[in-house]
Amino acid sequence: MATNATHGPVDVLVGRVAERAAARQLTIAVAESLTGGQLATALAAGEGSGSWFRGSVVAYHPEVKFAVLGVTPGPVVTARTAREMAQGAAHLLGADLAVSVTGVGGPGPEEGQPAGTVFLCTAGPDFEAEVSEQHFPGDPIDVLHATIRCALASLVARLEA
Repeated sequence: MATNATHGPVDVLVGRVAERAAARQLTIAVAESLTGGQLATALAAGEGSGSWFRGSVVAYHPEVKFAVLGVTPGPVVTARTAREMAQGAAHLLGADLAVSVTGVGGPGPEEGQPAGTVFLCTAGPDFEAEVSEQHFPGDPIDVLHATIRCALASLVARLEA
């Protein structure tokens, strides 16, 4: 598995999400764009995921973000979009906490944002939205892997708070 000194191996992070979600009896959902379903795949592999993982919306195209998740039409590589994606996923999938990611995997810029720019949000009915802006180096695969680790680490942080 890919490792990042700050966030740890994906399988370890998924294990921590699974443990904390189960212990707190909370459900988790995902709204993802640039990760194309891989964040949901990682979570679905977590222990006992059938009890705490509600599912994912892979909203790769902007129109899916707008129509399915209720994102306000406009640029999608923004903090607002990440917040609305997480809130929309939590509502749509009936989850206590959702994480969302939207950004530019690369290799070139999009919407005036350089490759590696990612907006991430965790939110839910009882969790105030927390949005962060990240800038990950590397090629598109590096950005994708760093985004997954960061999203998982954000979930762990919210579940441990």
